[in-house]
Amino acid sequence: MGTPQFPDLGKHCSLPDCKQIDFLPFTCDCCHKVFCLDHRSYNQHQCPKAERHDVTVVICPLCAKGVRLRPDENPHITWENHVNVDCDPSNYDKVTKKRKCPVRGCKEILVFSNTIKCRDCTVDHCLKHRFAPDHSCPGPKKLDTGFAFMSLLNRSRKEEPKPKQSPATSSTKWTSSFLNAASSFRASAEAGMSKLSNEISQKLQIAKDGAGQSSSSGTGGTELCPQCGARFSSVTTLIEHVEKIHDRSGNQARPKVTVDVCPKCSRGFCDPVALVEHVERDHGGTSRA
Repeated sequence: MGTPQFPDLGKHCSLPDCKQIDFLPFTCDCCHKVFCLDHRSYNQHQCPKAERHDVTVVICPLCAKGVRLRPDENPHITWENHVNVDCDPSNYDKVTKKRKCPVRGCKEILVFSNTIKCRDCTVDHCLKHRFAPDHSCPGPKKLDTGFAFMSLLNRSRKEEPKPKQSPATSSTKWTSSFLNAASSFRASAEAGMSKLSNEISQKLQIAKDGAGQSSSSGTGGTELCPQCGARFSSVTTLIEHVEKIHDRSGNQARPKVTVDVCPKCSRGFCDPVALVEHVERDHGGTSRA
């Protein structure tokens, strides 16, 4: 057996009728004997201990569970142990009965890949009827009033003391006082708004008059206002300024200013003597136009 270089190489088949030498023999995991390629299976070499690895399962007709029969134990004893300990008849419907979509007329069987639970009614439906209008969803369930927290909340509400009130007089007095306070607040608000609008209009008018005065006055103006010192290019503009600004401003009456106009250059003078000196000095002593 073997070769001179490898004397332990290969073994003979343990089957008496074979005894073939095999360089890659197989060892049976039950009887632990060596066999060739043709007799390696349990049935080929009729292994007496093959039942240890034989798996036989019987389905229970009561609970639809699988019962494994042990090789070293009587099947009747194994069955009795299952019936007395593990058998649960309520599991039969869960295993054998297939779930279907609860919508009328739908025969879709619900499995893991096509089952959708509605968020409102918490019922499983198929993909076709997953939306609320498709399966006539009744909506979210109302909170159970028998829940311990709700009963405790209702009890605390009942125990809260309520203030004593007269039936009609207290409510009437409170309503009338509230209406009076609201009317007085509204009247004060309207008065404040009217006062504020009047002040804003006065400020705007003064600002407009100042802007007109600054625009009409210039660095080259020769006519001087005797009251505010503003200069104007012509006597007409000075008169309009005096009538518009100084005659209306203030409650005290101010004396009117008489302005004499030069017939040559239309320059105004408050003092007649200054007008005569101006004519003699600038126009050669004649006052004719």
